[in-house]
Amino acid sequence: MDVHVHGLQQARRFANQAAGLRQLRDWLAPLTLHQVVVEATGGAEQLALDTLHAAGLPMVRVNPRQARDFAKATGQLAKTDRLDARALAHMAAVLPLTRYQPLEDWRRQLRAYQQRRMQVVAVVQQQRQQLSTLTDAWLKQQAQIGVRQLQQQLAQLDACIAQQLAARAELQVLRQVKGVGPVLLASLAAQLPELGRLSGKAIAKLVGVAPLARDSGAMRGVRRIWGGRAGIRQVLYMATLVAVRFNPSLREFYQRLRAKGKAGKVALVAAMRKLLVILNAKMRDQLA
Repeated sequence: MDVHVHGLQQARRFANQAAGLRQLRDWLAPLTLHQVVVEATGGAEQLALDTLHAAGLPMVRVNPRQARDFAKATGQLAKTDRLDARALAHMAAVLPLTRYQPLEDWRRQLRAYQQRRMQVVAVVQQQRQQLSTLTDAWLKQQAQIGVRQLQQQLAQLDACIAQQLAARAELQVLRQVKGVGPVLLASLAAQLPELGRLSGKAIAKLVGVAPLARDSGAMRGVRRIWGGRAGIRQVLYMATLVAVRFNPSLREFYQRLRAKGKAGKVALVAAMRKLLVILNAKMRDQLA
């Protein structure tokens, strides 16, 4: 792991494991740091985040696209680990970023179960596609056995997830909203701990369902959604497809937008945002 301290022009490399992170912690301890920025790397950054956060350092996690866009904006076109660390240090010095807050243990466990569930679902879909192309009877039988075993594992995962959700009293208020099923509830609990702690506008922007302006001079561009947490957005999309059919409030909202000439996708994204804001408000009241 390459580390750079902006202003001091200090750079070092540490092993991304317990011993190396202790050395990094000790190296950073005497310094006055307003932000320590780590780039998300598919989970490889988690140990560093938790170790340094526990040591009292002001940790921030940024997504790779945000980090790369910042580097390009500052004229850094080349890309190496050392240069990336320098760009992250520069970002920490000039941009106010959202502080990292570690997940509670139950959320971490729920996220792990949910991630495994997604993996199993993907493999089941892949196996089913292969089944349609198999002509050998024995191979087809083996593939079917594999699918059944995965489905059993999926059922066990669903039971574990349901048990965890049922144990959290604060989540039950979300079940009252039509369109909120176990998949969306689990996704919100595991991937959106900020729910109920931010404003409606902020939570919509965080998920990536807030329309962003694209104006220049007299030109008024089409507002589009961009960025955000894609995993939550995908699950929210599927839930909203159900909600605009069975949730009276969202159905009326969606139909009104369509009657005004809004495209189906535009109206659906607006309904996604409305559903998210409703859930955020309910959770905010629950936590108050």
